[in-house]
Amino acid sequence: MAKSVDDQDVAGMVYILGKGGDIAAFGAHGIQSGDPKTGTPITKDSLFRIYSMSKPITGVAMMQLYEKGLWQMDDPVSKHVPELAGLQVLTWKDGKPVMKDGKPVLAAASHEPTMKELMSHTGGFGYGLSGDDPVNTAFRDTGVLASANLEEMIGKIKDIPLIYDPGTRWYYSVSVDIQGYIVQKLSGQKFGDYLKANIFTPLGMNDTSFFVTDATKPRFTDVYHWDKDKSALVANVDRPDRPGFDNPARLESGGGGLVSSTHDYARFAQMFLNKGTLGGNQVIKPETVELMRTNAIGDLRLYSDGTTANPGLPGVGFGMDFAVYDDTSVTGQPYGKGTHYWGGAAGTWFWIDPANDLFFVGMIQSMGGARPDAMNYRNESAKLVYGALATAAAAPAAPADAAKPTTTP
Repeated sequence: MAKSVDDQDVAGMVYILGKGGDIAAFGAHGIQSGDPKTGTPITKDSLFRIYSMSKPITGVAMMQLYEKGLWQMDDPVSKHVPELAGLQVLTWKDGKPVMKDGKPVLAAASHEPTMKELMSHTGGFGYGLSGDDPVNTAFRDTGVLASANLEEMIGKIKDIPLIYDPGTRWYYSVSVDIQGYIVQKLSGQKFGDYLKANIFTPLGMNDTSFFVTDATKPRFTDVYHWDKDKSALVANVDRPDRPGFDNPARLESGGGGLVSSTHDYARFAQMFLNKGTLGGNQVIKPETVELMRTNAIGDLRLYSDGTTANPGLPGVGFGMDFAVYDDTSVTGQPYGKGTHYWGGAAGTWFWIDPANDLFFVGMIQSMGGARPDAMNYRNESAKLVYGALATAAAAPAAPADAAKPTTTP
């Protein structure tokens, strides 16, 4: 992994591997900020934009409220967000949206999106991160993800149709930001305050927040991208159309707004391996952990367009706010059955493998283009980890008094 830093695929990297309740590897290599070769060195305490790795954290918050009976899987989303009642659906023909007189042709949904569909990206909502169809274009044009608060965000989403009929496709969506609004509404607390009180403080995730402060800013990483014209890494500027991470006016986005450290996210991952507890604190129940990491989308597959030409990822389903390897015999990957994972837009990644009692968290900050030969970090790190496990399994047993790795940070 350090070689990719030396080769300037990325400026810096921090990674942590947990196995059997202990830390088997914890490393930091490269640069945190400034010049990608000579700037401030990265450390194990550096802070990262984790973007969509925020989603499983929001999922845990939702499931805490589920345990309290505040919502049910079959509830229509509109029961908890009345503004989203009666959304119509964009119509499609031959893979293209149907238009008439320059406007999209809409149809009634077969049913209102359910909470289970909201938790598994099958509710039919758009996102605006990609796509030139009328739904995703409307998300961008109205600045849904640049909203000042969650109430304003819902006020924009209510006027945008669904992109697909609920339950018919897995489509990466704004649904987790809607979940953040629901957490705020059902709990009566501001979303960030709820996360701090019910997840971050119990798990000792003291570096995780929607914002960086004057005290934490010196540990905040820069984002870099590969400039093909310069054949070099260059620093990015955070999006000018949204408040910065040091601005309290920034949207508390459950889908992509959190900042965290590698060791904080390791504690979150270890909680899942411990079936909902860490350090004597139970965050969610064991049966809730199992529910979250059970495939919830049936035969639908990630990234499928619903055709045999593009069937999506084989053997990969989706649980409650993260992907799940539900059939490892066809994935071509070394992960154990039930492994759940996700990543973030700036290259952060994690996986949790209950079958092998291990987790891995990797943090980089790379957006806007990578070197053409840059590695797939999740898959390459998995090859290293599972290869080392296979080697260790074949080696003679270590002496009983051999030094033991440190425990989870």
